[in-house]
Amino acid sequence: MFISSWSGGKESCFACYKALRSGVKVTHLINFISKEYQRVSFHGIKKSLIQAQAELAGIPLLQKETTPGNYESEFKEAVESLLPIGIKGMVFGDIYLDEHRQWVERVCGELGLEAIEPLWERHTEDLMREYIENGFRAVVVSAQADLVDKEWIGKPVDMDFIEYLKKKPEIDLCGEKGEYHTLVVGCPMFKGSIEIMEQEVINRQGYWFLDVKDYTVVRSS
Repeated sequence: MFISSWSGGKESCFACYKALRSGVKVTHLINFISKEYQRVSFHGIKKSLIQAQAELAGIPLLQKETTPGNYESEFKEAVESLLPIGIKGMVFGDIYLDEHRQWVERVCGELGLEAIEPLWERHTEDLMREYIENGFRAVVVSAQADLVDKEWIGKPVDMDFIEYLKKKPEIDLCGEKGEYHTLVVGCPMFKGSIEIMEQEVINRQGYWFLDVKDYTVVRSS
């Protein structure tokens, strides 16, 4: 049994999907939100949207509040709470940043868990195309304002967005270095989709954020 690290974005979702397809039994999603803002850090997504994703995926969600400077200890505390049910490892959506992989392998090792990275060392453009071709739908929910134009916030991650990013060599196509973040609104894992009804784009400390003011969950029959 495995836990899947879940930010609500395309990589965490796609990694979980690929792990499930390979036969890994994912029993829980685990998500971390800011204690102060009740939103996913960097993504700026309200915790209720993550809860809606988990319900659509049909996988139990453990949502843990974190505070500045205590992320690792709070991460471990959350994961440890699930160990008694027989968790053997965790799924992550890292692609090529060694420091990220080293961190998850160290922390998982200290907890006696295996770390699985289904997307590791995949070519980012190939990964983006595979993601889209497999029916995953996401929207851009945050980005560095000096790298991504405001008009793309709230827009879908599609081939038009890929072509836009390819004109900006300083941006990784998957946003692996935090250039932008996404929210998955539909995918093969979900029994339905999230439809954003009302939104506002705001700028805070050099980042664009999509403030989702209203949304509805459409369940498939």
